[in-house]
Amino acid sequence: MPLLAAENVTKSYFKKKLQIPVLKGVDFEVQEGEFVAIVGQSGSGKSTLLHLLGTLDKPDTGIIRFHSERIDNLPARRRDILRNRSIGFIFQFYHLLPELTVLENVLSPLMIRSSVLGYWFSRSQYHAKAGKLLEQVGLLHRLKHKPSELSGGEMQRTAIARALVSEPAILLADEPTGNLDASSAKEVISLLRQLCTQHRLSVVMVTHDENIAAVADRKVRMIDGRIF
Repeated sequence: MPLLAAENVTKSYFKKKLQIPVLKGVDFEVQEGEFVAIVGQSGSGKSTLLHLLGTLDKPDTGIIRFHSERIDNLPARRRDILRNRSIGFIFQFYHLLPELTVLENVLSPLMIRSSVLGYWFSRSQYHAKAGKLLEQVGLLHRLKHKPSELSGGEMQRTAIARALVSEPAILLADEPTGNLDASSAKEVISLLRQLCTQHRLSVVMVTHDENIAAVADRKVRMIDGRIF
């Protein structure tokens, strides 16, 4: 059975009274430990599909399953817990909290899941875990820096560490190199491939860049809201 799957998923958006279909009956799946790249031009629907897979949005019709369990119709609280514990996200624009340090940004998913007392008792363990990840991504010397003090590549590496700190089963990456120069993009995608192998993660990455997609185990193409 696939780890994560979309079954005949459709999604439309409305601009005033105009309905704009984005996904037109998509079937997609990723197996445990598999790295899949979804390639497509802007507007093809690839980011919309990723958001549905991660329960950030709901399909109009169709089903999303995780470990064979339907997840698109879960109550909001259960979807929040699922994302916090089982699904890691990396976005093109990092979405780091500017007022937090690198270490605090990486720790934020663990802070969110814990009570104040629970976090206090687990603080040493959490800090050790975050520190190990930041060492793996080459940012141990940046623990106390704010995002405004980092380069684009360093911000994305911080976001990768944050995505992995909860030990998720799957990582969803939305154009993870789209805001980086060529050298930083190559560095980040190589690091992502390496870390995902080490952590035995499944990965779904959307990109318009064929060279970036080449690191994946499997590549699928999205055109006009359909998978090919």
